[in-house]
Amino acid sequence: MNSTKEKIGFKKELGLFDATMIVIGSMIGSGIFIVSADIARTVGSSGYLLLVWVITGIITLIGALSYGELASMMPWAGGQYVFLREAYNSFVGFLYGWTLFLVIQTGTIAAVAVAFAKYTAVLIPFFSGNNILISIFGLNISAGQILAIASIFILTYINANGVKEGKTVQNIFSVAKTISLIGLILLGLIIGANAKVIEQNFSDMWSASTVHLKNGVIDFVEPLSGFAIIVAIGTAMVGSLFSSVAWENITFIAAEVKDPKKAIPWSLFLGTLIVTILYVLANVSYLFVLPLKGNPTATDISSMGIQFAAEDRVGTAAAHFIFGDVAVIIMAVLIMISTFGCNNGLILVGARVYYAMAKDKLFFNFAGELNQKSVPAKGLWLQAIWASLLCLSGSYGQLLDYVVATVLIFYILTITGIFILRKRKPEAERPYKVFGYPILPAIFIILTAIESLILLIYKPNYTWPGLIIVAIGIPVYLIWSRKNIV
Repeated sequence: MNSTKEKIGFKKELGLFDATMIVIGSMIGSGIFIVSADIARTVGSSGYLLLVWVITGIITLIGALSYGELASMMPWAGGQYVFLREAYNSFVGFLYGWTLFLVIQTGTIAAVAVAFAKYTAVLIPFFSGNNILISIFGLNISAGQILAIASIFILTYINANGVKEGKTVQNIFSVAKTISLIGLILLGLIIGANAKVIEQNFSDMWSASTVHLKNGVIDFVEPLSGFAIIVAIGTAMVGSLFSSVAWENITFIAAEVKDPKKAIPWSLFLGTLIVTILYVLANVSYLFVLPLKGNPTATDISSMGIQFAAEDRVGTAAAHFIFGDVAVIIMAVLIMISTFGCNNGLILVGARVYYAMAKDKLFFNFAGELNQKSVPAKGLWLQAIWASLLCLSGSYGQLLDYVVATVLIFYILTITGIFILRKRKPEAERPYKVFGYPILPAIFIILTAIESLILLIYKPNYTWPGLIIVAIGIPVYLIWSRKNIV
């Protein structure tokens, strides 16, 4: 493959700080404020709640360090798609790009946009998802969906006007939400800390249990031991993993990074390390303020606990003990900032994958064109249109559930590619070599494979449909590789 083709026309506008802000901004959305409730219901103890986040952080850090080697070796537009193409073949690369466009990137953009609209409705009730504005052929379109789509189009317009404009938005929102999250953590650890709650949560940290609900009330609490704890940790990690993905997105835009062979590995390491620390500390803060165990029928925040925080909004429940009733507004603003910045990062980088695919004649040819601002604007708008359709369909959440195992499988394939390329291309320039090779990449592959297997066996409704989506890409590839589709 001609490695120069991905660089032609792109402007190198991104420095180390900008790249790190893309990593942080793309990772931190609304998940850290919500998913701990489901994790707490699944594992039932503070020790295992924190362990789930620590394991997730370890997997993320090792993955980021490993991707750093591939990015320094191939700092071209397209990132992970290119890594898979070079390690295996265009077929494997296409299956990743196909799934990315169809579900992973666009589905995440849709979900984050709807979350932005949902929390905007806390401040401006008009944008509630229940406020139906249009009904067409049985399809109800709410004000919230309109706002979600508008946010996607606004961010797409900004990014279509140049990577410099996109990075400015990214830096502002990433810094704002990072500072806000740090502030929330410190306030929880210092001001909101409750000695009685701390004693309750940490006196018996390792008694694992799973809460089973029936008709909205606790049916029974199942004590866990042995292998059942491993299964519970694996199933609980669905939320923490999806709150921690998208760090690899910086590799998509490598052609626009200054000194990418150094900047991208460093941005991956720094970005994932910062987010991992913040996520663990956020959960410690929650455990200082709220009891982990609770009752779904309770009417006060303390009795509901982390497990049954209203609508799983753990961050809002914790903030309530610090700020009082105004916490709902404060958290709504924080999550609006977080989701808007997150979506900017996702929108900014996604079209670079479609660009690389188009250059390989495996995507619409127009997606491989750069506009006068040196960005793949047509690919950006195609991404916006598809993500908006997912917003209207309401299927984005279900689609994201479907691709949990699929994302992990592509992670495994990509990092296995390090071993393949070390053997196949030992002479290739590698400005950065993954720390701890081959042990750390092997640990990542083993842990991620175990997680994938647990999900395939114990959460089949989340996994097999995702594999079917990937499989549909096989005939599409055969058609696309034989015909030059406009």
